[in-house]
Amino acid sequence: MVDVGHKEETERVAIAKGSVKMSPETLTHIADKNIKKGDVLSVAQLAGIMGAKHTASLIPLCHPLALSHVNVFITINNESHALDITSECKITGKTGVEMEALTAVSVAALTIYDMCKAIDKNIVISDIRLTHKSGGKSGRFDAE
Repeated sequence: MVDVGHKEETERVAIAKGSVKMSPETLTHIADKNIKKGDVLSVAQLAGIMGAKHTASLIPLCHPLALSHVNVFITINNESHALDITSECKITGKTGVEMEALTAVSVAALTIYDMCKAIDKNIVISDIRLTHKSGGKSGRFDAE
């Protein structure tokens, strides 16, 4: 791991996004809460939050962080037949929370896939990316 002992503590925020594309029928089943494994949106939201909290256990060189805030938002996008996932992580610390935000989106997306794979084999997880970060030495980043 990188030595961050000399760094100043600052408030750090990271936002990541991703998408899970599927058939219109699968999206309808999710919206109607008609998936055998349960409420896809609630379970995926909780899984994403848990993923952020366990990032250091999953990504070998990540620092374990005491996150002050994690949230995962999942919205139904009927136009693109997708669930759009956004995560936001915050900390006051010596290193950023980009990996936690990206892990939250990834775990939420994988949970959606797991819960729906029995009825839709063509689910596509895509466009997982960092869209915002602030704090720390490198300052602010906003994706184009």
